[in-house]
Amino acid sequence: MSFNAFRNPLRASVRRAAAQPARFQLRVNCNRKFSTPPPPPAPEAKASSNAGLYIGLGAVVAGGLGYYLYSSNDAVNALKSGAQVAKVKTNTAPTKEDYIKVYNRIAELIDDAGEYDDGSYGPVILRLAWHSSGTYDKDSKTGGSNYATMRFNPESKHGANAGLNIARDLMEKVKEEFPWISYGDLWTLGGVAAIQEMAGPKVPWRPGRVDGVEAQATPDGRLPDATQGADHLRNIFGRMGFNDQEIVALSGAHALGRCHRDRSGFEGPWSFAPTTVTNDYFRLLFDEKWVWKRWEGPKQLEDKKTRSLMMLPTDYVLVQDKSFKKFAKQYADSQDLWFKDFSKAVATLFELGVPTEQFVTPEPWTIPTVDEQKEEKKD
Repeated sequence: MSFNAFRNPLRASVRRAAAQPARFQLRVNCNRKFSTPPPPPAPEAKASSNAGLYIGLGAVVAGGLGYYLYSSNDAVNALKSGAQVAKVKTNTAPTKEDYIKVYNRIAELIDDAGEYDDGSYGPVILRLAWHSSGTYDKDSKTGGSNYATMRFNPESKHGANAGLNIARDLMEKVKEEFPWISYGDLWTLGGVAAIQEMAGPKVPWRPGRVDGVEAQATPDGRLPDATQGADHLRNIFGRMGFNDQEIVALSGAHALGRCHRDRSGFEGPWSFAPTTVTNDYFRLLFDEKWVWKRWEGPKQLEDKKTRSLMMLPTDYVLVQDKSFKKFAKQYADSQDLWFKDFSKAVATLFELGVPTEQFVTPEPWTIPTVDEQKEEKKD
């Protein structure tokens, strides 16, 4: 049941009670039962009774009004900010240093992957942050990272989220150690840690997301379908508020990780270094000869030289569409330029759906990598 569905009848009943105090008093008195008729009240007692009634009625009205005011802003309803949520659970407001501890714990998990996917959990943790944020709809103002609704069915079962249970389970270990942090903050901070600890650019980040409920889960179809073309990318990313340049910049995240046949149906990595953030994704798009893979799986491309790399139709469209190609070529020629634009676009992505007033700090933080923290301690 939504807040509005609960709020409106309450508000109406309070208005009716406030407008008709005499009838309200009569109804209360009629509901009382006595074994003998009650004696007539003394004037003082009657005045006192009326005063008590009006005070009580005023409390009801004030309470209803307070509830209405509190409920009138969905963003503020969720305990006003992530900091207050954390404060309720820890009796103290977490500091930047507290979030750095969470970051460091995630960094440990990233490098503790054993033989999983090239020895790193970084790509799948980043994918969790990306997919939990990329459901935002700017028109309805629903979805995004604020409520972390991928915790619930059926969103967790959406095809685009296949395999992300691995990342959610990893983040659950961190949540057990730091129960005060919201899932939205945890997952997006994980995305920041994944990018930075895999040699990527600094990504500004700030806390303030709150946990939602199952009813706020987003419908299927809000994430990109890798089999589609340029129009599809513009529709999906445009719904979030991104332009062509930002679409291409965000696509560069495919330098990391690989596809899995048992999850998406596709198979293989995009680059030769799938655990390091580089602009290789863009360079390979232009430098390699790409041909359609002959197999029983969905349509994907492979590099003609080694047959070990892959590109999806939504990747290849970046060198086919005139506008996309312009930006892809710039990023292929300059990793510094891509790092700058990628950092900005990812920071925006991770804040989609989060009202500004929820954030605990007006300006995002730049969190140092684990190696940078070690160097600072030496100094």
